[in-house]
Amino acid sequence: MSPSRPMYEVGYTSGVFDMFHVGHLNLLRRARNYCHHLVVGVASDEYTDQLKDRPSVVPCDERFEIIAALGIVDEVVIDRSEDKSLAWQQRRFDAIFKGNDWQGTPKGYRLERSMGELGVDVVYFPYTRHTSSTMLREYLAESDDR
Repeated sequence: MSPSRPMYEVGYTSGVFDMFHVGHLNLLRRARNYCHHLVVGVASDEYTDQLKDRPSVVPCDERFEIIAALGIVDEVVIDRSEDKSLAWQQRRFDAIFKGNDWQGTPKGYRLERSMGELGVDVVYFPYTRHTSSTMLREYLAESDDR
């Protein structure tokens, strides 16, 4: 651990984790390095439908299993809302980890405000731009058209 990097007791990150890829793994690895106990929220199917305006490719119970099988994850919970204070009420944490694509955006400001009221730090990590579930979906759709 670097002396300039804070070490949190319990850290939290969440996502849909549909079509698990290296961007997801990068986020989880970085989060693991910042806390003693890493809790990961996997978006419910209902929340995913609302969030993405389309269903996930992989159902929630399977996405949950994939995340739970990773040795870098200590605990997995179902995430049901964009309001992370609800996740905090379900499972208390000291820091929440997000990709820096949230930083400086309205949803990032809302997250910082709500987490700040609970005494939770928001820590941003570099977003893996070259791989995303959206890009994978687009590639697969193009392959179907061929």
